[in-house]
Amino acid sequence: MLSFFKKKPSLFELLPSGFVDIHSHVLPGLDDGSKNTTQSVELIQGMEKLGFSELIATPHTMTGVWENTSEDIKYSWTSLQEAQGLNIPLSYASEYLLDNAFLERMQEGDLLCLKDRMVLVELSYFQAPINLFEILFELQLKGYIPVLAHPERYAYYFSDFKVFQQLKKAGCMFQLNLMSVVGHYGPESLKISEALLNANLIDYVGSDIHHKGHLDCFQRKVQVKNIEALKQTMAANAFFSEKA
Repeated sequence: MLSFFKKKPSLFELLPSGFVDIHSHVLPGLDDGSKNTTQSVELIQGMEKLGFSELIATPHTMTGVWENTSEDIKYSWTSLQEAQGLNIPLSYASEYLLDNAFLERMQEGDLLCLKDRMVLVELSYFQAPINLFEILFELQLKGYIPVLAHPERYAYYFSDFKVFQQLKKAGCMFQLNLMSVVGHYGPESLKISEALLNANLIDYVGSDIHHKGHLDCFQRKVQVKNIEALKQTMAANAFFSEKA
């Protein structure tokens, strides 16, 4: 009976020691995340206070919206390194929308990876590309490992859970957004998050922090029931540590 009334933890309380965040939008002036160096420093300091120990910044690369090149991203990262007040390790990759331009980048070998040829990718929120499984296959032929960002946010898959299992069989790893487990994206994303955790389909987690308002989400209570599975996926992020 006591376990039934156990207090739900706040999200930041579950962050393990040495937590490495592999998905954030803290580099200045590249996408819908931080707009300038001052905002970037404030965000990173706020994340440090919550318990983040290392960050991999992953600005969007999206045709016709944020057409960031590898050089753009590196320049933004380099300029941020010169700012005062940064006390935790910060590296960079990108979050790539799977589209035709992505295929061209892939063929050229111009992809910024999280680690060991692991590339963070996302789908459109309106519909997945018709040739999604072909893209995933081509990625792996080139020696990359696709890590799908926030699978729990693609509403067109909510009614067909088998697709998540098919994507895993196709060699796709899954990164859950931590804000999903406090209900930030709505009850359906929360429900799918729980289902993915229960099915042991989540490999890693990320904050997907864009602005200071997102920091507040980490003060909210965790709504998923499978706390142990969530803690295990958080701990798995240690793989990306510079010390690993």
